[in-house]
Amino acid sequence: MTRRLLLALFAALIALPAVAQEKKKIVLIPGKPSHGYAAHEHKAGCMALADWINRGAPGFEAVVTDEGWPKDDAVLDSAAAILIYSDGGNNHPALSKLARLDALHEKGVGIGFLHYAVEAGDGKKQPDGRKEFLKWVGGYFETFYSVNPHWQASFTAFPQHPVANGLKPFTTNDEWYYNMRFRENMQGVTPILTAVPPDSTRKPGPSAHGGNPAVHAAVGKNQGEHVMWVSENANGSRGFGCTGAHNYTNFANDSFRKALLNAVVWIAKGEVPAAGVEVPRPTVEELLKTVTKKQPANFDVKKEQAKQDEWNKPLAAPAGK
Repeated sequence: MTRRLLLALFAALIALPAVAQEKKKIVLIPGKPSHGYAAHEHKAGCMALADWINRGAPGFEAVVTDEGWPKDDAVLDSAAAILIYSDGGNNHPALSKLARLDALHEKGVGIGFLHYAVEAGDGKKQPDGRKEFLKWVGGYFETFYSVNPHWQASFTAFPQHPVANGLKPFTTNDEWYYNMRFRENMQGVTPILTAVPPDSTRKPGPSAHGGNPAVHAAVGKNQGEHVMWVSENANGSRGFGCTGAHNYTNFANDSFRKALLNAVVWIAKGEVPAAGVEVPRPTVEELLKTVTKKQPANFDVKKEQAKQDEWNKPLAAPAGK
């Protein structure tokens, strides 16, 4: 082959368009409707998260499935990560699909659970998913041990971890579950969001979701509780759990939203930007446009927006910090 021909071939190769790198797929599985307006908005929440991932996380493609377990779960075969935002307990959509999810986990697929989806079965019916949840995401809500009160949490410090990239001190009122059942010695588990709940949340009960001796024992101790965490698993896969997101409008909080987006990218083994995954802040009105439930006459959108605006203001560091 002549030198002239080699040069011509080289020039032609350079001129070819670059082959687009295949995007990593994130599959979001929403649960079926179960609560009132703007609460447990599984489908709307998954659609919003998918939109933000597609706009703010280059290299990823997020898709939302049917409510409940997807009718054709072949969509999971090519997933880099799966997020389930649904009701939990004995009605958790994953309990009848544990073998399917475990096989995906063994392939390295990341798994995340949001809000009620962190709750495994109550142990009275098998399978209850408890050992699988520990294996996949490092912790879970255990009935008669964990609690699910509504309270205003303030998050003032974060770990050195990619999922905490770009987070700033913030506060929200949500149904922040706590006293999770974590792996022994927190093996492979890193707390991301930790706050001190008021003692009033420790005193009710006992009940399956209320106070119990383990929770009562911390009264007066100013004890921090982990409400969002990530896990690095024995097989190299990653997982996360977040107990917030009962209130759909809290997706308007910049740091809360960023923590979720960072976590999804991280469990898919993507690189989280130094400033975190950033997307424009949605207004409460914009969020509510995706809700299919009828808005009650007494739902005050302006009041809810004012609340979110207040919580998006910089939170002062604790005294002495």
